[in-house]
Amino acid sequence: PAPPSPFFAPGGERRTLADFRGRVVLVNFWATWCAPCLREMPSLRRLHAKLAGPGFTVLALAQDLEGWSVIEPFIRRLGLGSLTVVLDRGGDFARGIKVHGLPTSVLFDRSGKELGRLIGVAEWDSPEAVALLTYYIGTTPSP
Repeated sequence: PAPPSPFFAPGGERRTLADFRGRVVLVNFWATWCAPCLREMPSLRRLHAKLAGPGFTVLALAQDLEGWSVIEPFIRRLGLGSLTVVLDRGGDFARGIKVHGLPTSVLFDRSGKELGRLIGVAEWDSPEAVALLTYYIGTTPSP
């Protein structure tokens, strides 16, 4: 199961994965200084636009120690405002599930249990990735 460690929204609101119970959640661990993360983020944005809804969400969980002062300009520059970006202040959530490198993506089921993980870059909006996620979500993606 996911650790109860909190992460934080841009306004400082404390969140946990339990807040997303009932949805399949793809948590992507990334940082603004991570070149492979930069390459992956646009595909996460497109995946979120395609599948997000009551049954699924993407959480982009930033690992930047400098916090929102570096994350917010990055989000604006890459046009990632539609993604749910949160901050893993201090890296507690990442340590809690033993993330050892960036980018790492972890898929959680509707009850908060890990279904699987991928270490490294993925094209999240590829037909194969969308098919896999759609299987777990149990719905057909929007065109």
